[in-house]
Amino acid sequence: MPPGPEIPVQVWVDGQLFQAEQSLLVEHCGFFRGLFRSGMREARAAEVRLGALSAAGFGTALRVLRGERPALAADDELLQAVECAAFLQAPALARFLEHSVTSDNCSLLCDAAAAFGLRDVLHSAALFIRDGAHELVADLELPEARAYVAALRPSTYVAVSTHTPAPGFLEDASRTMCFLDEEEDAWRTLAALPLEASTLLAGVATLGNKLYIVGGVCGASKEVVELSFCYDPEGGTWCEFPSPHQPRYDLALAGFEGRLYAIGGEFQKTPMSSVECYDPATDCWSFVADLPQPATGVPCAHARGRLFVCLWRPADITAVVEYVVQMDKWLPVAELCRSQSYGHFMVAHRDSLYVVRNGPSDDFLHCAIDCLNLVTGQWTSLPGQFVNSKGALFTSVVRGDTVYTVNRVSTLVYAIEDGTWRLLREKAGFPRPGSLQTFLLRLPPGTTGPVATALPEL
Repeated sequence: MPPGPEIPVQVWVDGQLFQAEQSLLVEHCGFFRGLFRSGMREARAAEVRLGALSAAGFGTALRVLRGERPALAADDELLQAVECAAFLQAPALARFLEHSVTSDNCSLLCDAAAAFGLRDVLHSAALFIRDGAHELVADLELPEARAYVAALRPSTYVAVSTHTPAPGFLEDASRTMCFLDEEEDAWRTLAALPLEASTLLAGVATLGNKLYIVGGVCGASKEVVELSFCYDPEGGTWCEFPSPHQPRYDLALAGFEGRLYAIGGEFQKTPMSSVECYDPATDCWSFVADLPQPATGVPCAHARGRLFVCLWRPADITAVVEYVVQMDKWLPVAELCRSQSYGHFMVAHRDSLYVVRNGPSDDFLHCAIDCLNLVTGQWTSLPGQFVNSKGALFTSVVRGDTVYTVNRVSTLVYAIEDGTWRLLREKAGFPRPGSLQTFLLRLPPGTTGPVATALPEL
């Protein structure tokens, strides 16, 4: 006979009764795992009393463990959730808190995580503070939290333009990554690319403060580059790492939840829907669920611990879909319809996705930005127009509550305020031609390099 329905566990917290599936509690909470394996009287009676927690905090924990995304705005809600994550030993709740860090709550979460020993939450909140405004540090109350933040390095804006392997794999001084020295208002050379590496139609992404390059092409016939490379800023070194099983170029590469995802792309002039996942812990790639359709160069971003991509569909539609790791499925999120205009880039901030699309019709000198609120599902358009660079599409990176964009004329830094981008400051433009890939890396103290100079126009 098949097993009957699971009898729920009764959990009393602060005078309030909760009912929860034992399998859910055992899967996600070290506390309950130990309790039910211990054979204690409470475990045998399927009734547990937790006197150390608040009812509201435990209710939040159950909602998160069941896959919900509760909005935790009040200080008490956040503190109770941190307390529950620590007491219950619930990694899923801790990850939810990591993805909930904002400038409104980062100091509170940093202090609370330091007090309760939630190291991953502490680290995420401290990194946000290190990249944010100076007053965020001043809001910290615990000396250990202040010391932890002070020991971290801020992230730096890094860019690499389009390069293919030089003929005969000869050295080429232009094949470099550069970083923005904001104090000196100059782009400086960070490192030369490996001789065999290509950034033309390659996937470029960061994960764990390392830069990964996958795929790309070389030669007039677009021969796929089968080697993949990883850059570690700690030692300023490159190394090879395994390439996906399926050779591909014009792919999207995303660093998400400790893994790399090689999404779509093209091989032998055929667009693909296949997706592969790389786990640095095992040094192996594996196939995961295909995209809903073949796609090349898809924009991707992650927000609140969720991975999103944009797909182009007929009738002027840009479709946003989400990859749900637990289900190994791509699920529809929203669609944007704009006449003769498709999303070609995407960044995320809090609960919003910003989809950058070409200007009206075939105007690729300008672009417009639409914002999708993931809570309400509503689209809004950002006021004004944004400018692409000569021969390159708009690119941007979110750092805290700011957005960095760059072209050959200038690097513009915007503040994200109430769903709009307000210009904060202007820095030097990137001195090299071609499309850019931009990202953030935390560089060792004292990192410097020669000022990147412009190449002669052909």
